[in-house]
Amino acid sequence: MSAASLSRVGPMLAMVTGAVTLDQVIKYLVETRLPFQELIPVMPMLGLFRTWNEGIAFSLLKDLPDTGLLILTALVIVFVVFLWWRTPSNRWIAHLGFALIIGGALGNLIDRAVYGHVVDYILFYTSTWSFAVFNLADSFISVGAGLIVLDEVVAALRERKANRQSD
Repeated sequence: MSAASLSRVGPMLAMVTGAVTLDQVIKYLVETRLPFQELIPVMPMLGLFRTWNEGIAFSLLKDLPDTGLLILTALVIVFVVFLWWRTPSNRWIAHLGFALIIGGALGNLIDRAVYGHVVDYILFYTSTWSFAVFNLADSFISVGAGLIVLDEVVAALRERKANRQSD
C-alpha cells in the first residue's frame, strides 16, 4: 500500500462515516417519532410515511432470508470498495460517488442486521400515483451512482479532447 493510496483512505472513511451517521440518526428519529404507515404531508407531492422494507430496492427479493440479503449487500459493498480502490485518485467525482454508495449500503445493512428490515420514510405522491417509499441511504446510493456515471462521461470527454489535440 503506497502513501498515495493511504492518503485516499482518510477522506473516504470520513465521507462514508458521515453518510452512515446522518442516515442512522434520521432513521432513529423516524422510528421514535413518526407513526407507522400514516402519511404526514410535508409539501405538495412530498410526505413522510414510515414503513419497513423487507427486501432490497423496491422490495425486490423480500422472500430471501435476512442472511442472504446481508450477504448480498456485503458483497455489493466489497465490490464498490474494489472499484473505488482501482479508480485513479484524480477522479474525485467518482470517489464521492463510491463513498455515497458505500455509506448508503452500510446504512441499510445496519438496519437489516439490527431490525431485520430497512426503515423507509420519504414518499413522493399525487392523488393518483405514488413512488416507492425510500430513505436517505437509498438517495445516497442513487446520487452516488449518478456521480459515477457523470465522472465516466467527463473522463470520456477529456480523453476525446486529448486525442484531438494530439492528432
